[in-house]
Amino acid sequence: MVRMTASPGRRVLLAAPRGYCAGVDRAVIAVEKALEQYGAPIYVRHEIVHNKYVVQTLEKKGAIFVEQTEEVPEGNIVMFSAHGVAPTVHEEAERGRLATIDATCPLVTKVHKEAIRYAGDDFDILLIGHEGHEEVIGTSGEAPDHITLVDGPEDVAKVEVRDPSKVVWLSQTTLSVDETMETVGALKEKFPLLVSPPSDDICYATQNRQLAVKQMGAEAELVIVVGSRNSSNSKRLVEVAKLAGSREAYLVDYADEIDEAWLEGVSTVGVTSGASVPEILVEQVLEWLSQRGFADVELVRAAEESITFSLPKELRKDLRAQAASLVAERTGKDTTEQ
Repeated sequence: MVRMTASPGRRVLLAAPRGYCAGVDRAVIAVEKALEQYGAPIYVRHEIVHNKYVVQTLEKKGAIFVEQTEEVPEGNIVMFSAHGVAPTVHEEAERGRLATIDATCPLVTKVHKEAIRYAGDDFDILLIGHEGHEEVIGTSGEAPDHITLVDGPEDVAKVEVRDPSKVVWLSQTTLSVDETMETVGALKEKFPLLVSPPSDDICYATQNRQLAVKQMGAEAELVIVVGSRNSSNSKRLVEVAKLAGSREAYLVDYADEIDEAWLEGVSTVGVTSGASVPEILVEQVLEWLSQRGFADVELVRAAEESITFSLPKELRKDLRAQAASLVAERTGKDTTEQ
């Protein structure tokens, strides 16, 4: 990218890692591969990832995003988003004669399996997360009779369990690490025998992006986080930047949402992006800043990431044939019954 000459004293700190995590990359590629392999339309239940640009780009290629499984006409393919779904959603798809592709992030699947295991051992499960978030809804659906949602430290006082010696905490993967551990600390004060999961549920990508923001937030008067407003991990990056010392931090989907007034009195701007944000959107923000004298870009690297996930196994099947077979099976049964 061509940049203008930097103005003296003005610089950009660019966070690394930033943008796509392995789970998001897998989910987006899964939609593209499904469209390529089976043709449009491919229905996707909820946004495949929480990013406006990604969703609009996939819609142009033939993806149709729906809120409920029942909106998908029978005989079609439906993909489940990276956030995961409850078992009842799989049952809905089966009743609707739909072929399915599960693009749930493997790290979210890990939390689902932990919930199933601890529920099987009759533990009360305290799920730290935000009410209404798709990931929380999906995890809660694995063991609804055993899971209590804890939406932050302020919720701890009202939490009740059956047996204080059989309590475990799990968490939404995209939370602020610091806030989650504050909630865990409060829970441990109330339930000293609280069990922790085998490994922290907050995903590596969320932690790495927050760590990079902490490092640059102490130096940058302004931090711009590229991400959508329904992206939990992107919103957490704004919070982390402010806690790290940045005077101001803002969340934007696109460069043209930046207000030039934010730059008044600013010599250092931090730039990062949420885990569902393609790099092209960050490049556009850097170009916008460059045109206003912030052309000196310095990388702030907090960690190296090399994790990749294989694509959903369903992409290796003939799902169109499977969907047609499901409809034919229903038609055959209906004919027999008449």
